[in-house]
Amino acid sequence: MTFPSATAAGARPGRSAERRASPVARVRSRLAERIGPGPAALLPSGYQRVGRVLILCLPPPLRPHRHLLGELYREELGVEAVLARHGPVRGEMRLPDLETIAGGSTETEVVEHGIRYRFDAAKLLFARGNRTERQRIGRLTRPGETVVDLFAGIGYFALPAAVVGRAGRVVACEVNPLAHHYLEVNARANGVADRVTALLGDNRTLPLPRGGADRVILGWLPDALPWLARGVELLRPDGGVLHVHLITGTRGGVAEAEARVADALGRRGAGPATVAGREVKAYGPGRLHAVVDVTIGRPGSSPPPG
Repeated sequence: MTFPSATAAGARPGRSAERRASPVARVRSRLAERIGPGPAALLPSGYQRVGRVLILCLPPPLRPHRHLLGELYREELGVEAVLARHGPVRGEMRLPDLETIAGGSTETEVVEHGIRYRFDAAKLLFARGNRTERQRIGRLTRPGETVVDLFAGIGYFALPAAVVGRAGRVVACEVNPLAHHYLEVNARANGVADRVTALLGDNRTLPLPRGGADRVILGWLPDALPWLARGVELLRPDGGVLHVHLITGTRGGVAEAEARVADALGRRGAGPATVAGREVKAYGPGRLHAVVDVTIGRPGSSPPPG
């Protein structure tokens, strides 16, 4: 006698079949068994993985089930911890609003373009959307340059400048003690601690090398323009390059960002300068994150395209 297969008889497929489905589909299927198919259908199709940590955005109806969801994702993807996002980044230090819903340690490491970034994902921000810009800063930095990063974080731009660009010296400022700790950890892990000076404190009062920088990175959102004068005074007397980050509307786009930076330079009497903007990433409905490269003086110091 021939018996029908379990699947043909209407039984649940085996785990090998489930493994062929996407992680979200597997979690949704297991969740449906526990809370019903209706609520499980609300599970978003995406997530953010940062090394050994997973970050989820959950709709309100699923938040009462967040710990169950965290354990399901942890089992399916083999991560150390799962976090749920509650809201946007907060305050001047741009702290993430996250809750640990499964697992233990939230310290993780991301390797990007050969650079190691270690950080606590529950307490510090790591923007995947800035990946291309981090890579670009490494390409733009020239060997031997002195670079000042006014908002260094864990080394987002300071490390590419030192590791890829082979800057002679990088002065990296960070006001958040935890981010500063990881900035030092990451400089050592990437073998550039001898060329990266990590300063803890407010960049407006830190003793920075005025008139000694070839390149200054102003990577604060939503708007680094208030630090434009500080950036200009740090450049060498014959000029250099500023990288100014800001949020602008999608309608005006990069041209609007360039105009705002040019206007601010003019009002501060920065002298002849050229500006060239580019989009970094989308930043919510109707807005985008742009960076404007400002080249002041020094013929031949203009950054190459891209």
